[in-house]
Amino acid sequence: MLYRTSTAPTPPPSPALDRVWRLPGVYRPQADTALLAAALSREVVPGSDVLDVGTGSGALALYASRLGGCVEAVDISWRAVAVTRLNALRAGHPIEVHRRDIRHPPGRASRRTYDVVVSNPPYVPAPPGPAHRGARAWDAGPDGRQVLDPLCAASAELLRPGGVLLMVHSAMSGTQATVDLLTGLGLSAGVGCRARVPLGPVLRSRLPWLRARGLMAAADEQEELVVIRAERR
Repeated sequence: MLYRTSTAPTPPPSPALDRVWRLPGVYRPQADTALLAAALSREVVPGSDVLDVGTGSGALALYASRLGGCVEAVDISWRAVAVTRLNALRAGHPIEVHRRDIRHPPGRASRRTYDVVVSNPPYVPAPPGPAHRGARAWDAGPDGRQVLDPLCAASAELLRPGGVLLMVHSAMSGTQATVDLLTGLGLSAGVGCRARVPLGPVLRSRLPWLRARGLMAAADEQEELVVIRAERR
């Protein structure tokens, strides 16, 4: 099944994404968060069971709750779990928040399934070597697929029939690889939308390495983000 792909400027952050508190080391809502929120607004209806995988500050979990979803949020970071619980409490939204490895989401063990699974996972290609603790929120191995591949593999078990996965990542991490993997799992997958955004500090700091590996063209000063939409028939 093919999906209409839109390429447009990144939507401005929703107020739902602006009202979150963070601790150091917890991912800050950025352009990828806003792009994913715009896609989420087209999928969540009142009463939808929603899982936010790798919730970070809880911005997307809160947004899904404001759309009427019954939301569960998971993250491997205790700081992210604490911040999301605090943000949910401040907003008055009954979000379930758990600490779990996002490569092994809860549906795999509990058999719980969802109408919508949303994720902004780590996807930035990273050179070998030590990284500071906060980098695990974005760094994902030399090809950027350290988390993407296991998350895709788990998605078929997380979705109920008719359920939708929405996942954002950089085109550098292999858009077609994600679509092919999800299709191979029996899902109808494609690119829902794209946006080009200025390079942030992390990518600018490793431009020579990215260009040497052929992940970015010599003249490219922007990153392409994609939202992958996959549906379980």
